[in-house]
Amino acid sequence: MQLTTPGLRLIPEAVLADNAALFRKIPETPSHHDRSLHRVVIVGGGAGGLELATRLGRRFGKGRLSVTLVDRNRTHIWKPLLHEVASGALSASHDAVEYIAHASRNRYRYRIGEVVGVDRLKRQIFVAPSFDDDGRQIIPPRVLGYDTLVMAVGSLSNDFGTPGAALHAIALDTAEQAALFNRRMIDACLRANAQYEQLTPGQLHCVIVGAGATGVELAAELHKSMREIASHNLDNIDFEKLIRITIVEAGSRILPALPEQMAQASARLLIKLGLQIRCGIKVTEVTQEGVRLGEKLFVPAELVVWAAGIKAPDFLTTLDGLATDPINRLIVDETLRAVGDEHVFALGDCANCVLPGEERALPPRAQTAHQQADHLVKVVAARLAGKAAPPFRYRDYGSLVSLADYGAFGSLIGGLKIEGLLARLVYRSLHKMHLKAVHGLTKTALASIGEMIARRARPRIKLH
Repeated sequence: MQLTTPGLRLIPEAVLADNAALFRKIPETPSHHDRSLHRVVIVGGGAGGLELATRLGRRFGKGRLSVTLVDRNRTHIWKPLLHEVASGALSASHDAVEYIAHASRNRYRYRIGEVVGVDRLKRQIFVAPSFDDDGRQIIPPRVLGYDTLVMAVGSLSNDFGTPGAALHAIALDTAEQAALFNRRMIDACLRANAQYEQLTPGQLHCVIVGAGATGVELAAELHKSMREIASHNLDNIDFEKLIRITIVEAGSRILPALPEQMAQASARLLIKLGLQIRCGIKVTEVTQEGVRLGEKLFVPAELVVWAAGIKAPDFLTTLDGLATDPINRLIVDETLRAVGDEHVFALGDCANCVLPGEERALPPRAQTAHQQADHLVKVVAARLAGKAAPPFRYRDYGSLVSLADYGAFGSLIGGLKIEGLLARLVYRSLHKMHLKAVHGLTKTALASIGEMIARRARPRIKLH
């Protein structure tokens, strides 16, 4: 399922058919800054891209750099929180960062649009036009020049071509998709409560495909939220008996990327809550009625979430010959520079970075993007000074998983195991660190205090 930000439509296929032919006739959009400035263009306003634009703008944006952030959306929300938006525990509008206002305060420029191509010889990117809901063009196609290009477009869910997945399952890649799932979940509860006859098979059942951190944390949040919804005078049926959540994982256990001890503790808690966990079996088809597992087993479900696997956006494979891996990530060296072009860099989930002495690429985690954004500030500073880019050094600070209000588990540096309230506080601190990087310490502290006060005045979950 492919969705767009409200006020923007998907780019017409005709526009994407031949980018080179379309953009060859368009002159480069003039910069409003001194042309002698080094132009840094960052494509993608996720955690890494936004943090990088903010740091560069604050440090160099006054007279040394021209920093531009390009994103198809108008607001940013920290992606690890999307499962809370889906469950209704968080409203996207409360935590969203408006790019236009944020860019103005932090001395970088924001340009709305979707990048659809690159001319590496001329050092230009192609930005497709934007359209409103009625099909009217808001912003025409543009060509933006760069001296340093940073791709920070993140990743998308990978359905591996599973029949019916794109049509009948919802991914949680964007705030719009998370909000869509939330509406469908609430509608499912209201519909079931209005039916005085017996429910049909699969009603109030949710299947989550993929038992990584997103899938497992979403399962716990849904367990909490659906029962919270049911407590709001939806008393015609017994939700405790009828709500069912199933996690499906093709691997041998849940949370395959995290330490086994954390996975076992999380599994025990989820089973205690009454959730079903099916490991070692693949989803072979998703239909309107549910999910087919293997060749014979069928699980009826009204709601299906796809949280299994990731891939970088497809357009990265067409970037004027830059090397990519099988899941579309740009292959970068130890400085995060794209192989084959000294002017192009990548960070976060869309970068395949295998450091010297390692066999695997760096994990697609928020802490990876955070560290890489910090590193690229040093890279840009080196380029301004005419020096060689420094190598990136990754430090694994551990892993954390939070299962709503039921429990949290973590493994920190040195193998230190934490759980309960301490683990939850550390988990929440990761988001605060992101906000601090984006807004600064003072605003983050004030916003945190305001949030604690606001929680007492609004419902525990979003019900509309």
